[in-house]
Amino acid sequence: MTAKTIRFYEAIGLLKAAARQNNGYRVYAETDVATVRFIKQARSLGFSTRDIATLLNLWHDRDRASADVRALAERHVSDIERRIVELQAVRQTLMDLVHRCHGDDRPQCPILEGIARSAN
Repeated sequence: MTAKTIRFYEAIGLLKAAARQNNGYRVYAETDVATVRFIKQARSLGFSTRDIATLLNLWHDRDRASADVRALAERHVSDIERRIVELQAVRQTLMDLVHRCHGDDRPQCPILEGIARSAN
């Protein structure tokens, strides 16, 4: 994770600001490193920044119910499934346009025509 990303996570409150050495370099405790790894993994799973903040709070709350974590993950899975359906529809539309395009030296292009028609 880049320093810029870490500074961003500090600025939005996902990560507490690191202590500084006399030379200005940041010093991270092992718990900070674990939190950065947690954030990175949650991002790789596609969780939003808002959901990551919720997950971090749940992770640190030892009195939390696992049902809360599960509910958040299930909502995320539902969002992913909805996006998959949308992307499949986009893919099918593009495939149809590609199949209609001759891909030769003629200027007529069903792909561009289809995009222009959809823009109206």
